[in-house]
Amino acid sequence: MKILMASSESLPFVKTGGLADMVSSLSIALAKKGHEVRIVIPRYYSVNRDGLRQLEGALGVPMGGIEEWCAVYKDILPGSPETNPVVVYFIDHERFFGRDGIYGVPSEPDFLDNPLRFAFFSKSVFQLCRKICWFPNILHAHDWPTAMVPVFLKYSERYSKEFAETASILTIHNLGYQGIYNKDNFNYTGLPWNVFYEAGFEDWSMMNLLKAGLYSADKLNTVSPTYAEETKTQAQGFRLDGVLRSREADYIGILNGVDTDIWNPVHDEFLPARYSVKDMDGKLKAKEVLQREFNLPQNPNIPIIGMVSRLTGQKGVGELFGPSYGSAYSICTAMDIQFVLVGSGEAWCENELRSLESRLSNLKARIGYSEYLSHLVEAGSDFFLMPSRYEPSGLNQMYSQLYGTLPIVRNTGGLADTVENYDENTGEGTGFMFDDLTPSAIFNTVGWAIWAYYNRRPQIEAMRLAGMKKDFSWQKSALEYIKLYEQTLLHLR
Repeated sequence: MKILMASSESLPFVKTGGLADMVSSLSIALAKKGHEVRIVIPRYYSVNRDGLRQLEGALGVPMGGIEEWCAVYKDILPGSPETNPVVVYFIDHERFFGRDGIYGVPSEPDFLDNPLRFAFFSKSVFQLCRKICWFPNILHAHDWPTAMVPVFLKYSERYSKEFAETASILTIHNLGYQGIYNKDNFNYTGLPWNVFYEAGFEDWSMMNLLKAGLYSADKLNTVSPTYAEETKTQAQGFRLDGVLRSREADYIGILNGVDTDIWNPVHDEFLPARYSVKDMDGKLKAKEVLQREFNLPQNPNIPIIGMVSRLTGQKGVGELFGPSYGSAYSICTAMDIQFVLVGSGEAWCENELRSLESRLSNLKARIGYSEYLSHLVEAGSDFFLMPSRYEPSGLNQMYSQLYGTLPIVRNTGGLADTVENYDENTGEGTGFMFDDLTPSAIFNTVGWAIWAYYNRRPQIEAMRLAGMKKDFSWQKSALEYIKLYEQTLLHLR
């Protein structure tokens, strides 16, 4: 099949979250299975044009009675097979993308012209195909920034012979972000106003890009089976649960994979020593270096709880670090542990972490992000804490298991699909789970894990090995996407 990924992010060119990892990793896995895969993303200010190859001639994109002009660059996706490389195209439009920030900047977290920026980008996808004379069987769009790709396909482009047999997939990476803007922006799309209502843009007199994509795409999916079910409920549907229930027959969950070329303790270049299920000595070395890196006492017998996280409400940081009510202070004072964290986010949480550090000798936080420390925390910790309010897929709980670090997670989304809860009677499981997101639930579940560490150590060691033997590779997930693509093409015919 010919597959075109339309995305606002792609690793290693631009990344703000797991979307970038997924788009690139899935593309590589599909290419390795013989499919012809290409990616198109905007050429943001942060993407250096040096080293990119510019296509000859400008690209004209008709938008709302005018024609926008842009340049197109291309490159090869690193890590893709030499015999079947994944080509990445960059849409270079200075007014829309020649600025700091991807979706916004600290002073303007959500650019006011985002609906114009990404409507233009979505339309440019079709013009790019015409320019390079390459027409995909599958147009795979991702989240709200490219949700208009299936809209343009259904209500405009499919009437042309080039796209008459092209099918669309829309992947929901996080239903909490929908792209809701003033409906006056709709004129710029160039679509007639009856489409505004037929395609589902209308949202309390606003314009909802993701909602329109959910109405228009031939098939829908999200990044884990449990999250697919959760998004059809009022509790986690973010007002779109009714739309997803109405499209239940066309909506499935496919678990994200892990790039095991990068996240693998057997050959992880960030680790002080490699290790595997046959030789775990390297994990002890990583623990030693982790303690030294965070200025903690060098003690191989004390359990380390690690976190690498965005400090936002979705990640449960209120229940964990909230001033006067979060459970982190009680965990660190009541239990014989060490706690290390790498992350950044909401200002109140960063400030509270600094306060906790000043009062607790066994809690250390590094505000910001470090790839090196992220790998070291995964390898050197004994437990990895993820008290997420909701988690569409999650990657860190999978990294943790592959590194012999036992996740402590809330029973939600991709966490529920990838972690088996500890059974202290049999010793089976690969982590520790709780249901209700409350400070006491986090405290009690961490306490349960620490109790097992000190009292059921052979079971802990067996759980480590069970997690490390799991298959979280993209090869498995790619097969499910191939099946989805094939079903979508059959449905279209």
